[in-house]
Amino acid sequence: MAQRALAIIAALIVAGLVIGPVAKVLHTGGSLAALTVGDWAALRFTIWQAALSAALSVCFAIPVARALARRHFPGRGLLISIMGAPFILPVIVAILGLLAVFGGNGWVNAILGAVGAPRIDIYGYHGVILAHVFFNLPLAVRMILQGWLAIPAERLHVAASLGAPVGRVLERPMLWQVCPGAFAIIFVICTGSFAVALTLGGGPRATTVELAIYQAFKFDFDLSRAATLAMVQLGLGLTAGALALRLARTEGFGAGFDRVVQRWDGHAGVDAIWIALASAFLLLPLAAVVLSGAPGLALLPSSVWDATLRSVVLALGATALTICFALALVSRAGEMASLLGISVSGLVLGTGLFLLLRPYVRPGDVALPVTMLVNVLMALPFALRILKPEVDAARADFGRLADALGLSVYARWRIIYLPRLRRPLGFAAGLTAALSMGDLGVITLFADGDSATLPLQIYRLMGSYQMEAAQGAALLLLALSLLLFWVFDRGGRAGVEA
Repeated sequence: MAQRALAIIAALIVAGLVIGPVAKVLHTGGSLAALTVGDWAALRFTIWQAALSAALSVCFAIPVARALARRHFPGRGLLISIMGAPFILPVIVAILGLLAVFGGNGWVNAILGAVGAPRIDIYGYHGVILAHVFFNLPLAVRMILQGWLAIPAERLHVAASLGAPVGRVLERPMLWQVCPGAFAIIFVICTGSFAVALTLGGGPRATTVELAIYQAFKFDFDLSRAATLAMVQLGLGLTAGALALRLARTEGFGAGFDRVVQRWDGHAGVDAIWIALASAFLLLPLAAVVLSGAPGLALLPSSVWDATLRSVVLALGATALTICFALALVSRAGEMASLLGISVSGLVLGTGLFLLLRPYVRPGDVALPVTMLVNVLMALPFALRILKPEVDAARADFGRLADALGLSVYARWRIIYLPRLRRPLGFAAGLTAALSMGDLGVITLFADGDSATLPLQIYRLMGSYQMEAAQGAALLLLALSLLLFWVFDRGGRAGVEA
């Protein structure tokens, strides 16, 4: 009962923090506006590219996650951590890496030109989808990999002794449980695409709803139209989340003794090919960022180091708040409430917060706390999606025993849940910290010279044409994001085979 009351309170807080700013923008704009022909085109493109990007990300993630679950080799843990880097990269930095590999003067076109093959063009809808798969494939791999690692080793041993097909009796039910949630999260992320569509869209035919909101703010300052588009985007996100929760199954595979999962099945050669292809696709753009950024490290001004400290503090604070909210929201209702954060345009959320706070404080004075809060709302669905399956499995396996023993809520978390959440907690915390480090959103609306974060400082360096310094700062941001992710993720897996 206490856990349910806490979940309800946390869900109401999250809903209020999202709906309040949107309502303020709508109130300031006057009323909802009719969608234009261009808005309907943007909506159709948003749904199409988000569904295709999410489907491709999940489909490619299944064989890659399966290969990583079945194969154990030196450096496997480090490879898993590094493969997650694209999702935690600042968008503009990652796009620079993709352009270096797939752009007109990129490595791929250089090879194609050398062998006389037709060159590829990254701009247009195919470039948007390529970038979205690049960003979200690591997230899908890790979410599905967590499902594979959650299958008790005892179940695998029983299947082996009986000669039962592991794919049909164990892996397929697990995928049916995990994949709908992964698809929904990635779909919602892609519906909010802004920088990708702006940079790689190539024109009006590849305009997303988020980009249309930006145009309504930037060029027309039409708050009514922006709020209307934000409500449409919110409806898309909540519909995808409701569908995922409807399809997902959470019965689990029963209790085990938490032993290391040893696999004997599968073809080593096929698994190696999938791991190699995924590694090349995800790591080559990262290598391009490193090669272009290394010379600029010596040119970093002192303002970059001040911004770096602010970003680290902001990321750690956002991580602590996100984990607290996620643990309180472990329920279906809580999961739906958490989707509000990434279902609403970050531009609308930031503008609404600005309008709410402007009568009371100077926006620059609350830039970092507001940015931290927005980062919590944006990261919460990912953390909750990672933690909820493990909590549901623990409740199914040990709930009746805990009831029979009369364990309190505190005792249940200390004895049953937290020991089994160590690995997903580390992953969720690392993901939140890295995402918060690289966020460039609401901070651009609030920050002044004394509250700039590292991503904003990179943006300012690029705006002043200090490209070498900007590339060096981008490399610093990449290194710090990876470091925070690795520290938390490794802390959750310390002493545990992952």
